[in-house]
Amino acid sequence: MTQTSQISEHRVVFVTGPSGAGRSTAINALEDMGYEVIDNLPLSLVPRLIEGESLGRPIALGLDARNRDFNATALIELIDRLHVDPRVSLNVIYLDCAEDELIRRFSQTRRRHPMAPDGTPMIGIAREVDLLAPIRARADHLIETTEMSPHDLRAEVAQWFGSAQDAGLAVSLQSFSYKRGVPRGIDMVFDCRFLRNPHWIAALRALDGRDPEVVAHIETDPRFAEFVAKITDLILFLLPAQMDEGKTHLAIGFGCTGGQHRSVAVTELIATRLASAGWPVAKRHRELERRATVMPTTGTDAGIKVKQA
Repeated sequence: MTQTSQISEHRVVFVTGPSGAGRSTAINALEDMGYEVIDNLPLSLVPRLIEGESLGRPIALGLDARNRDFNATALIELIDRLHVDPRVSLNVIYLDCAEDELIRRFSQTRRRHPMAPDGTPMIGIAREVDLLAPIRARADHLIETTEMSPHDLRAEVAQWFGSAQDAGLAVSLQSFSYKRGVPRGIDMVFDCRFLRNPHWIAALRALDGRDPEVVAHIETDPRFAEFVAKITDLILFLLPAQMDEGKTHLAIGFGCTGGQHRSVAVTELIATRLASAGWPVAKRHRELERRATVMPTTGTDAGIKVKQA
């Protein structure tokens, strides 16, 4: 036991996902946080990193279909082997993105897709997504980047792997509009459309759920206080169970009709309560980020990281 405890642990992060989903941004974010970054290292050379002495800081490896000896089966076998190696603490990040958004990104850059150099990006994207499907299922962290800016992605990576990473379980809360659909990658969804709607009050319509006047109006709904209390209790009950299951991130969505008032107010309030209970919480308001006239807010509030578009 003494000899084993003296072996330096290798903290390793694999970053993978389809081309165009933001792998370079995630890798750069990890490098800025002090990780030793190696991009496109052949899979056959990864075990040699573990055999050597620890670098004294965590390692981030960028892996994708362009790796010289990339093979999905071989990568899964490598992940399984490292997960049971007592010298290694491994996390696998999979950056996911909707195919239509990947097509748009490739169209903007006019780059050839590495999986279809002589074909259309659509063909290459379909091939790569199919190739990576088994790896996506084995990922420890799934980051949906379809609607993320590079800033959002860097903040998300920092939330999981920055200074707060040892907290055990990070919680992401997101408000959204049902008109635009439920965000991808959400673990649990709560519908706030039954609450009193500030949209029908002319003086409140242009405001959002962060405004005290809007919150005060929603609070007049006799079901509001009990709804928030029960949802908070449910989440606080589930978080330790999610940790016991091995999850390191839980994404929870709150939706309303327009994604501007009720879902925002509930997200803000529950985020504050979870943070007060000691949980690391990130919050995002999808529809507010899309409003060009919204004034950005910065900094932290009650220990809650606020990510901006």
